[in-house]
Amino acid sequence: MNRRTSRARRAAAVAAIGALCLALAGCATAPPPAPAHAMARADLGMQSSATTFADFPAAPRDPAPDAGTDGIVLHVTRDIAVHDAPDGAVFARLPATQLDNPTWVPVIAERGPWAQVLLPSRPNGSTGWIRTDGAVERARTPYAIDVDIDARRLVVRNNGAVVGEWVVGVGSPDSPTPRGRTYIMAAIQETVTTFSPIILPLGAHSDTFSTYGGGPGTVALHGWPDPAVFGKASSDGCVRVPDDALRLLATLPLGTLVHLR
Repeated sequence: MNRRTSRARRAAAVAAIGALCLALAGCATAPPPAPAHAMARADLGMQSSATTFADFPAAPRDPAPDAGTDGIVLHVTRDIAVHDAPDGAVFARLPATQLDNPTWVPVIAERGPWAQVLLPSRPNGSTGWIRTDGAVERARTPYAIDVDIDARRLVVRNNGAVVGEWVVGVGSPDSPTPRGRTYIMAAIQETVTTFSPIILPLGAHSDTFSTYGGGPGTVALHGWPDPAVFGKASSDGCVRVPDDALRLLATLPLGTLVHLR
C-alpha cells in the first residue's frame, strides 16, 4: 500500500459536521422522505462517535468473525455516518482520527456504494455500514496477522505468504485475550512507560475489564522487556510480542486485519 500512517501522540479528536438543509416548494403533496444517507448529514452532530471509548450494544455484529477479507481498507477523511444497514438507520459517526491517528477500517462486505466495516467500539465484533462515495479513500493492504491464542503464536502474512512467526504471550485464564477478527486501529509511540516503545491498539476490548489504566480496556499488540512471558498466558488480555516482531508489526498499515483465534 502506497501510504504512510501517522505514528503519533495519545489523544482522540472528534468533530461535528454541518447540517444539510433541504427546501422543497411548489408541491401540493408532502415530499418523499429524504434518503437515509442524506438525513445522516443533518443528524451527524447528534450521533455518538465510534471510537475505542464507545459502546454500541445494538450495532450489527460481525457475521463471520473467523473469515478473512480481500485486504480492502477505507480511510475516513472526515466524520462520516455509520448505518445499521445500507440506507438504514444511522447509529454513530465514524471520526477521521482514532487516538490521534488517521482512521483506517477494514471492509468485510460491500453492496453498491456501501461498505460494511469493523468498528473500534464495544462490543467486540461491532460493525457498521458507511458510504464509499463520500469522505473515504480506498486502499488495499496485503498483510494479515494471525494470533493463535491457545498455541500462543503470532504469524504475519503478506499476500498469504508467511513473513514472520513468533511465540507470544497472551491473556491469563482470568483475563483472556478476546477472540474474533479485528484490526490495527492505531500506533502509539510510548513515552509514559518503558515496557514497549510502540503500542498497537486493536479494535477489540477485554471481556474482563471495562476499564484499565484509565482507558476503556482496549486490547493491544505490544512488546515486553522480560522474554520469560513469551509462550505463557499471563497478560491482562493484550498480546505481548518479541522486539523483532514489534518492529515488523509497527510497519504494517493501519486497518490491517488481525485474527485472534
